[in-house]
Amino acid sequence: MAVIKKDLLGLEGVGQDELTEILDLAVSMKEVMGRQIKKVPALRGKTVVNMFYEPSTRTRVSFELAAKYLSADTVNIAASTSSAVKGESMRDTATTLEALGADLVVLRHPMAGAPHLLAKVGNFGVLNAGDGFHGHPTQGLLDMFTIREKKGYLKGLEVAIVGDLLHSRVARSNIWGLITMGASVRVCAPPTMLPIGLERTGVKVFNNMDVAVEGADIVMMLRMQLERQQQGLFPSIREYNRLFGLNKERLALAAKDAMVMHPGPMNRGVEISPDVADGVQSVINDQVTNGVAVRMAVLYLLAGGGSSEVDN
Repeated sequence: MAVIKKDLLGLEGVGQDELTEILDLAVSMKEVMGRQIKKVPALRGKTVVNMFYEPSTRTRVSFELAAKYLSADTVNIAASTSSAVKGESMRDTATTLEALGADLVVLRHPMAGAPHLLAKVGNFGVLNAGDGFHGHPTQGLLDMFTIREKKGYLKGLEVAIVGDLLHSRVARSNIWGLITMGASVRVCAPPTMLPIGLERTGVKVFNNMDVAVEGADIVMMLRMQLERQQQGLFPSIREYNRLFGLNKERLALAAKDAMVMHPGPMNRGVEISPDVADGVQSVINDQVTNGVAVRMAVLYLLAGGGSSEVDN
């Protein structure tokens, strides 16, 4: 794991071999989750600190369960109850965590680059749980794991990512990871929600959703981040749903066995209709389950565990 020997800050620059190693290990971790006693001693004696400066349910609980299934001690810190509200710098926070004996720190932060700063100043492993609009590497990994689990492979698949790409760290991590693994990625959004220069990543860019999802093997919908929509980037929610919402009619344009994905939380009736979200082609709940297995794998690898410890 040369690229993420100490930290996992993003998927850009992580090679195919490293990604495959994580995905392969997650298979074993999911087997652990299926046992009557969901526990292995792989990280016994290690301390994992979860620091979330933004609200989260799936990611925060997923990381906590992942650490506990690996027998690590966990500490959860929310921004509202930390010294950050008193103006403490990231450097001083790192010094404090180091003095308290943290081995791994999982950080979600509204500012892009915050995990990178923490990794530079802290003598512990850092795992990016989402930083600003930059990246969300474990979400990208769990999405790839889910696709590979259901389809059996990633190379050559046509993946359509639709929605608020401008504000989506999930989209960025999926684009980096999927292209590295040989998938073909299409993206679709209103012109006002497309990052400048996105074509340089190797994706195909569309403004028409019907064209974007035609023949796609995977349709990945992104949450409309209403809390960030103060700039008036689209006329109305009804208009957005009409042009970029996934319903049964649009899903019928994709491949017959197309999978529907969403990182959550969903705005039902905005970017996705309830019947599609709960339909037979949806793997949204599988994504949540697989998130624990993938995060177990990443925590385990960053902590330098041995394979025999997983099998016990």
